[in-house]
Amino acid sequence: MATRKAARAGRGGGFCYDPEEAVRHLRAADPVLAELMERAGPFALKIRSLHDPFEALARNIVFQQLHGKAAEAIHARVVALFGGGRLRPGDVLGAKDEDLRGAGLSAAKLAALRDLAAKTLDGTVPTLARMRRMTDEEIVERLTQVRGIGRWTVEMLLMFRLGRADVLPVGDFAVRKGFGLAYGLRESPKPKELSEYGERWRPYRSVASWYMWRAVELPAE
Repeated sequence: MATRKAARAGRGGGFCYDPEEAVRHLRAADPVLAELMERAGPFALKIRSLHDPFEALARNIVFQQLHGKAAEAIHARVVALFGGGRLRPGDVLGAKDEDLRGAGLSAAKLAALRDLAAKTLDGTVPTLARMRRMTDEEIVERLTQVRGIGRWTVEMLLMFRLGRADVLPVGDFAVRKGFGLAYGLRESPKPKELSEYGERWRPYRSVASWYMWRAVELPAE
């Protein structure tokens, strides 16, 4: 979990940590991970800018369980309903169900999007300024109160939008599969097993997780 100090400390490229320092730390802490790093190449996680938590989470809801192009098309149609600019909570709450459904949203996603809008307006979803002062677990606790947003979705926001250092998404199948491949296991570890092993990667579990994804992409030795 990120400390409050780390949560406030911005680094170049959108990171709340120094990636080079993280790689050095992990190489020294875990020889097997160091070998994977050598095979996979330089750490290259890209941080996407985050201007508005509502817009980012709305996009995540639209994209759930859809392929990229289909999700992009639906998201574009939803935004177009409101003039093609920024998507705002009040717009979503004021729109007609038939218009949003006509843009391609399922009933479940429509309900989730409306709940996100309502919880943004009532303060359950923090502003970006507030979020930057919160710990990882505080953000998880707040955002998972929104319908359709689970822990994994928030973890991806923490890693790829907020640039947090110490996120280990043990519920991610590919992260567990990558670990099994990198560490020569016959099967992927259970989430609890990965969590326990990952303690040695603190405070840079985000970087280790990124390398677990890379392990899945590497050719078999």
